[in-house]
Amino acid sequence: MEKVTKPRYAKSGDDVIFQQLRQDVSVLVQQLQSKRRGSILLKAVLFPALYLFVYLAILAYGEHPFIFYSGYFLLGVLLVMIFLNIIHDAVHGSIFNRKKLNQYYVHLFDLMGANSYVWRQRHIRFHHNYPNVNGWDTDIEQSGMARIFPNGNALHIHRYQHIYLPLLYPLYLFNWLLVRDFKDFFNKKRTIWKLITIPRIEYVKLFAFKAFFLFYLIVAPWFVLHVSWLMVIAGFVLMLFTASLFSLMVLLSPHANDSSEFPLPNEENSLPYNWMMHMLYTTNDVTHDNWFVRFFMGCFNYHVVHHLFPNVNHIYYPEVTELLKEYAKMYNWPYRQYSLAVSLRKHYRLLKENGVTENIFDETM
Repeated sequence: MEKVTKPRYAKSGDDVIFQQLRQDVSVLVQQLQSKRRGSILLKAVLFPALYLFVYLAILAYGEHPFIFYSGYFLLGVLLVMIFLNIIHDAVHGSIFNRKKLNQYYVHLFDLMGANSYVWRQRHIRFHHNYPNVNGWDTDIEQSGMARIFPNGNALHIHRYQHIYLPLLYPLYLFNWLLVRDFKDFFNKKRTIWKLITIPRIEYVKLFAFKAFFLFYLIVAPWFVLHVSWLMVIAGFVLMLFTASLFSLMVLLSPHANDSSEFPLPNEENSLPYNWMMHMLYTTNDVTHDNWFVRFFMGCFNYHVVHHLFPNVNHIYYPEVTELLKEYAKMYNWPYRQYSLAVSLRKHYRLLKENGVTENIFDETM
């Protein structure tokens, strides 16, 4: 494999200030830990238990169409809640004190259809290290049908992406679970192959878990309930459709909008900002905040501190964000937050702006 040079961050005086913020955050988390530890463990047990309960309820009472389709709808909602509250924190090692326990827990994602190995690589090694950097941020880099990076490859069809992409977004998890994972494994031109070589055992786990996912959600209900294949497929589609809409509200709002920067390395492969400022310029928070968002949606609205302190559990984000705001005001840092509606409008404007490119035909020839 050809050796790849990773982009480098600039150095600045802000690095010293950030180290002081890091120390203050550590003290704050220690002060809150005794009160919040129980909630972290509660979520780790509660949400998977609810998922299993709903699934068993479908098998037991799913001959009634209302229960059947309501159950699949709830599975879609719970899939997102489990990802936000548990899997996301487990992959960052912030649920259990033992590293191995966190690693084992991430396999819950495999049972829910996603390949945990390739997602861990995409999320930790690429997205968190290089958010909004073209060719390195695999969370933003989704499909050739979308031009999210302003400097990304331009195609004629992209001029209509602000029209067709929102219509395709409900298929987001279909693509992730049933297409994209396989592309990352078998297409060595994909970004993920820049830094890793996928072990053979992971190919076995890929097919085994995908088969089990389809079996328990499609084959088992059909066999147990003696309902039509059409009904089972409809329930499965409803589940992924629901999960796609919920997950995209979370995933689109903090990075992919027209107020975030998409920094590029220079000729020497150096990025224009230091690591901390890069996170601030490429990430924003969502102002909408209440008990439901904090408990059921994993504090997704506090996303800036997640990028600055990825190993801190989401349950501490509200207080950590208040501390960040104090520093941002004191040192004039570019901390940004918008309402969810404004964030989604900004995403729409980004799609529209990136669809209009000068010399678009020349760039694609």
